[in-house]
Amino acid sequence: MDTKKTSEPPHLDNEIFESVKPGLSAYVDQPEQGAETVRGLLDMAKQTIPSTHWSSTPVVLKATAGLRLLPEQKAQALLSEVQELFEESPFLVPDECVSIMNGTYEGILAWVTINFLTGQLYDQNQRTVGILDLGGASTQITFLPQAESTLKAASEKYISPFEMFNRSYKLYTHSYLGFGLKAARLAILGALGGKDESRMYRSSCLPPSLKAEWKFGGINYKYGGMAEEVTGFQSCYAEVLKVIREKLDQPAEIRSRTFYAFSYYYDRAVDTGMIDGDQGGIILVKDFEMKANKVCEALTETNTGSPFLCMDLTYITALLKEGFGFYDHTELQLKKKVNNIETSWTLGAAFHLIQSLRTAPE
Repeated sequence: MDTKKTSEPPHLDNEIFESVKPGLSAYVDQPEQGAETVRGLLDMAKQTIPSTHWSSTPVVLKATAGLRLLPEQKAQALLSEVQELFEESPFLVPDECVSIMNGTYEGILAWVTINFLTGQLYDQNQRTVGILDLGGASTQITFLPQAESTLKAASEKYISPFEMFNRSYKLYTHSYLGFGLKAARLAILGALGGKDESRMYRSSCLPPSLKAEWKFGGINYKYGGMAEEVTGFQSCYAEVLKVIREKLDQPAEIRSRTFYAFSYYYDRAVDTGMIDGDQGGIILVKDFEMKANKVCEALTETNTGSPFLCMDLTYITALLKEGFGFYDHTELQLKKKVNNIETSWTLGAAFHLIQSLRTAPE
């Protein structure tokens, strides 16, 4: 990556992107094992970066909503193990290089990534695109308002001044913790905060004959369906609305703006054949609703291989329409890569790290 002048856009020469699943939060009670998953990523970095550059190459871990939902003591145990691993490595270890990232910061960095990759980060007319990110524990929305009314109407907590390579932006951005896809499942089941592992949580969004178990946040949940006569999209949507309604801000400007949608928006669209897994695609908000309707109405005849699919699609539909206030005909760009580069917040984080290292006092 070439950043000779901070006033000029950086030039990305190459990218090596790798991820491991499950994430750190899955190792809530095995912090050492969790850190070992990061060791594999460090080994890949060693294979990619010349050894002569190891000591000047920074390593950073920014944990997201999965760790934000864990008890503080357990989250810190995981981070401490990763910190120790970094300090044993041959790479540069900056101050505070292992931390839990603020949700707002995550949305901003994803916005930086996509607008850099689409060539709009430095557009003189600020014709940028917005981002929608749906993780397991939280969801983010970020865009650069063009209407003064958006800035005036929004709460101060939704507006974040941000500087990137000598350019200033005043972004609308907010992260909703607990509104990620997996956290929403618990809310829809009525299992938020539930620690009784013997209780059966039921929903009309699930196949009627289903009885299964699911582990999330270190707790094992039993869940299943309801009677066939209350199963289907309408019943499921009514359950989801109780979780969504009047819980999210709805800036009117978003209905006329271009948005890129990532993570579970992308994954569920791929899972149901709405877009190509490699190329992505453009879909309408109503396409999620149509697919949810079809999947939910077939619950009684569908196997239980993807038991949450009806619930997930219905939640995405309600989140977009009732939560954020998008129109049925609003287009969403679903992309995993742009110009063969991952559309992850991590690229924006790399830019921000470079900027902070260049401007840090010696």
